[in-house]
Amino acid sequence: MSPELIETGLIAFTTFFATIGPVDVAAIFAGLTVGLPSKQRRAIAFKGVAIATVILLVFALTGNQLMAYMGITLAALRTAGGVLLLLVGIDMVMATNAGINSTTDIEAEEAQHRHDISVFPLATPLIAGAGTMGAAVLLIAQAEGDLIQEGIVLGAMIAVLLIALILLLIATQVQKLFGVTGLNVISRVMGVLVTALAIQFIFDGLLSSDLF
Repeated sequence: MSPELIETGLIAFTTFFATIGPVDVAAIFAGLTVGLPSKQRRAIAFKGVAIATVILLVFALTGNQLMAYMGITLAALRTAGGVLLLLVGIDMVMATNAGINSTTDIEAEEAQHRHDISVFPLATPLIAGAGTMGAAVLLIAQAEGDLIQEGIVLGAMIAVLLIALILLLIATQVQKLFGVTGLNVISRVMGVLVTALAIQFIFDGLLSSDLF
């Protein structure tokens, strides 16, 4: 595999891991499903990841056509996607909840009264949030029609979704293992990486535009 393809895979995996945040999602899932039977928790986990996968695949596979229809250039998408990822990264570094790629306080309160959280808030916005959707469209657009690179991006996305599913199935153990402090440390480290990547996307978008 060429260095370019390896770089594409690493960037895609890192971006999806940061925007989905499988460890954080598992911890939230554990809190939202306290008291539910193990069988029901597993069913919710499988259903939630399946729905999120469909959502992200739709965005990834139709994003370019939608961009062309709306007259959005790749430079604009790179810049806008970079800004969105930057907000996600800052949210992660500060260990705050701005609702960009997670639930707001109101949404979390509503979720507490739901018996089936597979669609909301698990599938979206916890797994397939705005940041992840934007990342899927951006990374596929970055491939510029190269089917191998697009396949690598989709493969990285599926890999992270599988990691998320595994962690959801052992969510209680994950929450006990890392604790609040441990989860925040992981979030901050990934946040620094995604923030740097977001700035690079913004730079690339501006340089490839007609502004300079």
